[in-house]
Amino acid sequence: MLQQLSSGMLNTMGIFFLTLLFSLPLGLLIAFGRMSKNKIISGFISVIISILRGTPLMLQLMVWYFFPFYLLGWSISGWRFPAVIVGFSINYAAYFAEIYRSGIEAIPKGQYEAGQILGYSKVQSFFKIILPQVIKIILPSITNEVITLVKDTSLAFSITYIEM
Repeated sequence: MLQQLSSGMLNTMGIFFLTLLFSLPLGLLIAFGRMSKNKIISGFISVIISILRGTPLMLQLMVWYFFPFYLLGWSISGWRFPAVIVGFSINYAAYFAEIYRSGIEAIPKGQYEAGQILGYSKVQSFFKIILPQVIKIILPSITNEVITLVKDTSLAFSITYIEM
């Protein structure tokens, strides 16, 4: 009994940590694409984010699990855990992207100008001036999503991946 619980706990922690490892940086990349000045890229990513945030995570997990079999004819044996990680990571990256975007857009334009006056490049301004302020703004929302992720790991059971 205790061995089964500890095994399930390890599976849950694996889903949790790997999802955060992949979705946090992917969310930042998606946020930059969403804020792109290119309307085609921005619009496409906006639609993808809307789809990912508007469909149930359980459905997305099933799509990621059965996709290789039905569309490509591949065997799905051994694909359960990777499908769980891919599904969770992409779903949470969409949520994190919107959190990042809102945090970045909340910074007044004067902060960017301040970096310019100090002689910083755009990248230096972002990392030295903007990012510390963004982190302060987005921390509560990121924390809420992380707590939701802990609860959502139970959805891995929908594709018969046994966890806690």
